[in-house]
Amino acid sequence: MVEGKAKATIGGRTIAETDNYELVEGNVYFPPSSVNTSFLSKTDHSTHCPWKGDASYYTINVEKTEFKNAAWYYPTPKEKAANIKDHVAFCEEIFSRMLQK
Repeated sequence: MVEGKAKATIGGRTIAETDNYELVEGNVYFPPSSVNTSFLSKTDHSTHCPWKGDASYYTINVEKTEFKNAAWYYPTPKEKAANIKDHVAFCEEIFSRMLQK
């Protein structure tokens, strides 16, 4: 667990904010309790990582704009990635991230 402030915003809206997060392969994984799920809707999209497992995706809906499959999480990660179970990461292309230590 990394300590420091992390915040994900889209169009000035805060989607997630936390003082403790996981940093994996350059991606910030927000704890589930720090994510405003009212902006998220589950999709059928999935991807596979050899060491993390199968990722499930969310579409982010902000002010009538959809960002399809722009957030992901690992509902049943492999053992080496157990620390990110259900944590949510966001595509950097569509959100601004503020990290402070």
